[in-house]
Amino acid sequence: MDEKRASLLEDLAADAGRRRDEFLTDAGRQFVRFLDANKSRLKDLGGLVLIDDEPDYLFISPEGTFRSRTRFQDEAGAWQSETEDFEDGAELVEVYNPADLYAAFTDAAEAELAGRGAAADEADEVASESESETAEEAEAETEAEAESDGSDPAELYPWLDRTPLAPTDQRDAARLMYDLALTFQEGSQYEQARLIDDFADVAAPAAALLGDSKFVDDEDERLWLRATGSIEGEVLPESDDDDESESEIEWQPLTSSDDMVQFYDPTDLFGDLAEAIADTYPEVAPELADEPGDEAPGDDD
Repeated sequence: MDEKRASLLEDLAADAGRRRDEFLTDAGRQFVRFLDANKSRLKDLGGLVLIDDEPDYLFISPEGTFRSRTRFQDEAGAWQSETEDFEDGAELVEVYNPADLYAAFTDAAEAELAGRGAAADEADEVASESESETAEEAEAETEAEAESDGSDPAELYPWLDRTPLAPTDQRDAARLMYDLALTFQEGSQYEQARLIDDFADVAAPAAALLGDSKFVDDEDERLWLRATGSIEGEVLPESDDDDESESEIEWQPLTSSDDMVQFYDPTDLFGDLAEAIADTYPEVAPELADEPGDEAPGDDD
């Protein structure tokens, strides 16, 4: 390549880089002005899910911060989850196309309005019906449910590879059983991690009002409910070195749903959270205060 052409290409690349930076700066300022103009609307709405198209998800909180999440398979075929929080809308335009962001606001608003309209129409239709479902329809529904129970496992579990399930001998059966056990173990962790992510998505508006709170604080584990709706924690791993003091063991952070399912079952996780909420706000669970042997908060007699 001659020197003149190389110089022209370098100048072109440098100018393009400057133009890109200017565009992102201008687009970021414009997007921030849009958010400021709609600050009160977003707060009254309690936030809004802008993108919910697996594997991408984007939520804006009532305070105008953003939470982005995507799921992908790594080179080994294991599912990974990446979650990122954006405090400033200007940072978001460096990740998302500004035109797509505005379109996401439009689509989310129109989808919610359409959903409410459809729900109202359905309620009117149900109210106008005078006859209940016939026995024949109920029987057909039961049969359909029974048929669905016999679905192909690969359809019930998308993460299950379509491997031959007919071993030819005992050794082949042992190999297949080993592969299936590991496959279902990974699939179980994937489903559990997705359950925690789904909880964060649904809980985000309420969590934004409650703020960050620690709901488990033990010697070897700590768990937080974040204002974004996500659950994070840290655990103190067991050391194989008997001579190593507890102060020398580093806490292992659990910042993603995939980290959490390595140590916690979602059933226990949500149970501990519900118990902590009931302890802090007894009025939300009066049935617990009425159990025999329990005293209402403040009863010292």
